[in-house]
Formats: sequence, structure tokens, C-alpha cells
Amino acid sequence: MREPAWVETALWGQRGYLFPWAPVCVAAGIGVYFALRSEPGLVVYTAMAGFVLFFSILAYLRPGAFSPLAVALALMAGGVCLAGVRAHMVAAPTLGFRYYGPIEGRIVALDRSASDAPRMTLDRVVLRDVRDVPARVRLSLHGPQTDLVPGQRVMTTGHLSPPQGPAEPGGFDFRRHAWFQSLGAVGYTRVAVLTAAPAEPGEWAMRIFALRMAISARIRAHLPGDTGGFAAAVTTGDRSGIGQAPLAALRASNLAHLLAISGLHMGLLAGVVFSGLRIGLAWIPWIALRWPIRKVAAVGALLAAAGYLALSGGNVATERAFIMVAMALIAVLFDRRALSLRAVALAALIVLALRPEALLSPGFQMSFAATTALVAVFTALRGLDSARLPKWVRPVSGLVLSSAVAGLATAPVAAAHFNALAPYGLVANLVSVPVMGTIVVPAAVIAACLAPFGLEGLPLQVMGLGLDWILAVATEVASWEGARRPVVAPGHAVLPMLALGTLWIMLWQGRLRWAGAVPVVLAFGLWSQADRPVALVADTGGLVGVMTDQGRALSKPRGAGFVAGIWLENDGDLADQARAAARWPEGEGLIRTMSLQGHALIHVPGKRAARVFTGCAPGDIVISTETLTAPCEVFDLRRLDDTGSLSIHPGPQGLQVVTAREVSGQRIWTPGPAPARRYVKRDQ
Repeated sequence: MREPAWVETALWGQRGYLFPWAPVCVAAGIGVYFALRSEPGLVVYTAMAGFVLFFSILAYLRPGAFSPLAVALALMAGGVCLAGVRAHMVAAPTLGFRYYGPIEGRIVALDRSASDAPRMTLDRVVLRDVRDVPARVRLSLHGPQTDLVPGQRVMTTGHLSPPQGPAEPGGFDFRRHAWFQSLGAVGYTRVAVLTAAPAEPGEWAMRIFALRMAISARIRAHLPGDTGGFAAAVTTGDRSGIGQAPLAALRASNLAHLLAISGLHMGLLAGVVFSGLRIGLAWIPWIALRWPIRKVAAVGALLAAAGYLALSGGNVATERAFIMVAMALIAVLFDRRALSLRAVALAALIVLALRPEALLSPGFQMSFAATTALVAVFTALRGLDSARLPKWVRPVSGLVLSSAVAGLATAPVAAAHFNALAPYGLVANLVSVPVMGTIVVPAAVIAACLAPFGLEGLPLQVMGLGLDWILAVATEVASWEGARRPVVAPGHAVLPMLALGTLWIMLWQGRLRWAGAVPVVLAFGLWSQADRPVALVADTGGLVGVMTDQGRALSKPRGAGFVAGIWLENDGDLADQARAAARWPEGEGLIRTMSLQGHALIHVPGKRAARVFTGCAPGDIVISTETLTAPCEVFDLRRLDDTGSLSIHPGPQGLQVVTAREVSGQRIWTPGPAPARRYVKRDQ
């Protein structure tokens, strides 16, 4: 059967431009894997592998206009297999209960928690009377502060619990995130951390980690406070020295990307090293006349970028940035075009092959959204004659355009994940990015060159001046009225539709590319109609939130603050927990009650409230941290351990209770059966 002529013509027109679609197809397969509600078995993986083989052979034996579709299907099936294999490769024991007792292990990571407390991650863990010990545990340190050394074996006494599920059904699943980090338990300690054994040289990863921490400590010795923490973050990726206040200001002003080691930092570093080597070699006539100094400089810049990648800790944004810089420098070696959508696609394929789970992270999505948009826009503008512009206007126009394009490309992703927009971000970037490129990064490179001789002090002070300027800009912009605009969390279909539409516009060749505007418009339409649950329940039973005319009312002003913050952010609500708790009707005692669709939602927190609980009517919903027996629907702590967090919606059959477990399904990182959907029916 012959293909329709117009379809065949359209597909033939894409020849030579199809490679950038390869990571899109692989990402679609990875997305399918994570969207499944049950873990695929061997039969499914065998079938997917068979599809990869079948469609690959079909594309080879039947070359033609439709062969790219066969390749696309093969890549999608391969993406499913890739994500599944990765999920099983990182499998490690997860703590199945709440633990209190001695904890011993080796320090493999140091950072700070959301509450601004120091935090350490341990491997080679030893727990008392625990058979299946997690491969890694993470502890927030609320006790006496001690100097912690990478690779050091430490011991303490603390609380551990399994990684928590979503704060609300369909929300961010920390349990899944922890699974791919082999993080089997999280907790805290309020006592001192003692040294069980000194740090050993160990493997290369630990040596690099120790070097990173040593460099960070040396930087902070010259630059105390948040400035030193900022300098350490952009140099080694160590954010443990910067507080929550400057972090909040950087996010509100859309300057947080300067904190993460990403394409900007990697590109600036490579550019400074490349330019410095090329100019330095050009000053030596004997070398300039005999050596290809441009290619020698490219090799030097590539080595510097590789060293920067190793020192940075190698997160997704840094890996992507290194691959892009490496592609550009290798293109210089072979006299080819440095930047193209093919290079971006290759970087995406490499990152997805190494860590398929990165697809779900905001870092991956924002990084590739910005890079793809920038390359696509500047490729489209390559033919324009900029010589007519005054010389001083050209760099300014380039900075304004790049900042605007990157900001527009990442704004929907940032708003979807962080529930906020930064309307003044363009202004903040215009006065901060040039300082990063002309002062901070060159000073950091000079400091790195002089550090072996103990002469890094002066360039670090210069670097600190630039960072002080950026922090001052962030603080000032964040203080402006409306600097942070709250956004309601979108539905699950919004971001995929936005990605499909914008990628279609950027990657498809010809007039048909503008068809990508349809899913973009539909996505924003769905987002504008996003509906929040009428009630939410924490998986501990300790907090209940009910939507009112003034916003979500919380059942208590303190406790479960992390969950409360997520709920309010997803509502697009700027209120804090105390203000949200004040919305609950006054005049109640220990038990909190709210009317929902003719029934009562009753919160019974703690033993004292359980003792004075007098009962409920059929159709009511009771949330309790204690075991209760009542004629209504009761979610006590034991039941919530099985269901996870709850969302309650009005429905035709009464109040519809949706559990986090039924939304997440039965996956490798969510042990236990998923309960069926249930309704609390109205009285007849």
C-alpha cells in the first residue's frame, strides 16, 4: 500500500534534519516507562527489545519516506528498555520502618537541607539489628557542629525513616528520586557526630570529592560568608556554604542559574582558557608560525573543561554543558561548525543513556530547553547582517536576545516545577551575567592557576567583588513588589504538550512547523483551567488542608512545614503555614472539623484528640494519627502508611478520595499493593 503523496513529500523534506528528533523519541519512551502504574516484567522488556530489532530491520530493508517512523518507534521502545534497565541496576535495600539507634558509615556527600541545616550522606552503612541495610542514608545534623572530612567514617545516634512519598497524589515523588540515588533512608540527629575511622585515600571518586571540599574550604577561608559559599558553589558545585536567604533571593530574581555549574559557567571557562592560550601562544612568533595555535588552544580548553566537570560533582546540567563545550571544541579541531542542534541532540542522548531518570528533573528540562532555544534562534538569525548596528550595540543586543530567549524557554518549566514566575529576571540577568563573564570567571581561572603557589588570594578577592554585586542585584530585585508571581501547579499533560509543541516549531523544517503552536496553546489552556483538590491530607495524618474562599486552610500552624509549603506553592498561594492555619474556622478545640459537600472532614491529631473524639456520621471522613473505630471512613496512621498522602475531590458519587499509592501505582520503588479507587458516598 503506497503512502499518501503529501505525507511522503513532507517526510522526504526532513531528510538531513532528523537526528535532533532521536533524543525526543528516546525521551518519549523513558516518559512512557515512568508513567506506567505497574512495573513491567520480563515479557514486556522482551517485547520492547523485539520492537527495537524489528523496526530497525524494517527501516534498513525498506528505506523510504516512512523509514524514519520505524526508527522513531525503535528509539521509543529502546527508551522504555533503557529506563527499566537503569531502575533495576540501581536497586538497593530501602529501610522498611522508622529506626532510632546508632548509625555508622562513610561520608560521601556534604550539603545543606531545606531548613539550612548541614547534611551528610553515608555509604557502607551499619545499623543495629537491621538485616537489609540501605546502601546510602542521609542525615541532617541538628546537634553540635564538628568538622566533617570526605571519606571519613563517622558514627552518631539518630532517627531514620524510609524516603517519603509524594506530599500529595501526583506530586513530586521523593521516593522515586531517592531510588535512583540508592538512598534507602533519610533522617536527622541531634547529637554530636564522632569519628570512627580517619579518611582513607580510597577510590578516585572519593579523592575527587575530598579535593572539591578542600578547594571549597580554601575559597571560604579567603571569602567568608555567603560570598564564599557562592564562590565555592560556582567553582566546585559545593552549596553547603550558602544560606537559604541568598538562595531565595537568587531564585526570586531568576539568577539561581548562576549558582549552578551549567552551560554559562562551562562556556565562559572554556572561552577564557581558549582565548588566553591562543593570545599567549600568538605572542611567541616561533610557535605562532609553526603550530596550529587555534587547535592547541582548543585542546587546552577541552582539558580545562574536563577538569571543571570532575571538580563540579557532575550533575546533569554540568554534564550537558561539558558535552556541548566538548562538541564545540572538537568541531574547532576538525574545522567544522561549533554549535548546532545536532550537538544539542547528541548531548541529550548521552545524558539520557547515562541517567534516564534525569528526564524528570527540572535541571535537565530547563538546561536543554534553554540550549535548544538559543541554538535554534541564533541559527535562524545567522544570515542577518549585524554590521549595520553600531559596534557597542552588537554585544548588548546579543546579551539581551540570549537572556530573553533563555528566559522565555525556561519560564514555563520553572513555573511548573517551582510554582513561581520571576518577571524581573531579564533585568537582573542583564546587569549580572556580564559581571559573571568579565570578572567572576576570569578571576576564578587566574586563582586556579596561582593556587599551587599560594597566590590565589588577590584574584579570589576580585572574584568576590563580582559575586557581591550579583548578590546585591538579587537582593534588590527580589525586594521589588511582584518579584515573585505565584503559579498554580499544572496538570501532568501540560509540560509534555508544551515540549512537543515547542520542539516541533524548532526542529521541523518548512511551514508545517507552525502546527506546533496548537499543542502549545492547548497546554496553556489546560494550565489556566488547573483545578486543585478541595482537601489534602499528609501521609503522616498530621496535617490537613481544605480549600476555602480565602485559600487553603491548614489544620495547624506548626509541624509538617515541608508538606504545608508544597501544598501552598502548588495552590499558587504566597501565604505561610501560620497565615494559612488562621483561615481555619475559630472556636474549635483539639479536633478540627470542616464541612465538605454535606459531610464533615474531621482531623484528630494526637492521643489527646483521640481521647475526646465523640464519633462521626456515615459519609464523614476522619483523619487520625491514632487507631480509631468509627462508622465513617477512617484514615489512621496505619492505613496512611499503605495509601500515602490523600487528595479529596467532589464527585458525582460523593467525595472522591484519591491516594498517592493508586496514582503512583505498583513500581519497583513503591513496595506494597496499590489500593483500588474508592468513594465516600452520600447518604440516600
